[in-house]
Order: sequence, then structure tokens, then C-alpha cells
Amino acid sequence: MQIQTAGQIERTLKKLGTKERAASSAWFFKTKKGEYGYGDIFVGVTVPAVRKLAVEYVDLPLPEITKLLENKVHECRLIALIILVERYKSGDVKLRAKVAKFYIAHTKFINNWDLVDVSASNILGAELLHKKRDVLYSYVTSNNMWERRIAIISTLAFIREGDFADTFNLSGLLLRDQEDLIHKAVGWMLREVGKQSRATLVQFLRQHAPSMPRTALRYSIEQFPEFERKKFLHMK
Repeated sequence: MQIQTAGQIERTLKKLGTKERAASSAWFFKTKKGEYGYGDIFVGVTVPAVRKLAVEYVDLPLPEITKLLENKVHECRLIALIILVERYKSGDVKLRAKVAKFYIAHTKFINNWDLVDVSASNILGAELLHKKRDVLYSYVTSNNMWERRIAIISTLAFIREGDFADTFNLSGLLLRDQEDLIHKAVGWMLREVGKQSRATLVQFLRQHAPSMPRTALRYSIEQFPEFERKKFLHMK
């Protein structure tokens, strides 16, 4: 059996990519100087194609996954995280803990919103379902915006189990965050809570709506009837 390597994956990704899609992705993920994705490099591969390739390399050794995460090419980091998610989902308790530990050790490479969103709840959130969640509270005060996003997005795993406390606690801590991508993440998670329990979300909004960033509030009430949206948007 041929040894799987990060180099093989990178070469395959570059063959699959197109210049047109690379340029479009670079614009979409804000890679210009001063933007949140500055310096990120795209080779122009679709997410479905990345996912398909990840299936072929699901047993890639962790040292090779590290090389992918350290790669400046965005799709290399994306496929590394998709492989980790698949490894986590199919693993036993010991392997899941190992993957989660590896994830925590490499958060500095999870440095765009799609990378966070594809992995945080599926690995870290899932691992913390029945464990202490202190790491999320350390991330929520991090100077690294992506770690703050990891903190709140991880709670999606809890929400799906009807556990909303940490979503509300972390959202409260992020209300004064300066980054729009954090506001969007907070609003998204609150909206997910509302899908499970509208009354619980309404209770939170009655207390915090006046002080919430508008983006977070609008996201959170997206599925409310128009009259109710207006009520929260004009609450003082």
C-alpha cells in the first residue's frame, strides 16, 4: 500500500483547481491587505471536490495532517480539517480524544471562518459534550478572532442536544466583540437555539437585545415573524 503524504494531496488539489475559482475565492474570503483573510492563498477547488478527496485520505497520518495545516494554501488546511472530522466521527473514545487534543494544539492554523465552521462543533464541541468546557472560556477571551469563533461555534454540538447554557454564556461574553464575523457567529448560534426553543431564546433577547450588535441580533431573529423582529430591533 502506497504511503499517503501531504505532498500528494497538495499536488492533487492544485491539479483540481482553476484560476477563475481561485480568484473568486480570494475575493470572497477577503484576502486583500487589511482584510481578515490577508495572505491566504487559494488554488480554486470546490468544497465538494475537497470532501471527495478527503475520503481517499481519511487514514492520513497525523504528522502529514500537520503539514497540511501548516500549508499556506487554504484548501490544504480545509482538507486537513475535513479528514480530522471524519476521523473523529468514525473513531472510538480513545481516538476521538486524540483528535480533539490535536485540534486544540493546532488552532493557530484554523484561521478562516469556513475552517472554523467545518470543524469546531464536529470535533471540539462533540468532545466536550460530557466534559468540562473551560477551554471554550479561554478561547472566548483570546486575541485570536478565530479562537473566539471556535468557542461559540463549538456550542452547536451542545445546542443539538438541547443544552443552551454555554451558548448563552459565551454569547454574553462576546456582545462587546469588535469583529463582525464574531457577531455573525453569535447570531447564528442563537438562531439555532431558537429552532430548538423559541421561548428560551426570547428570554435571552429580552435581556440583551438593546445592547447586542445589530448583526448578531438580526441573525438571531431571522426566523421570527416580522412584527416580532421589529419589536426586538427597536427595543430600548
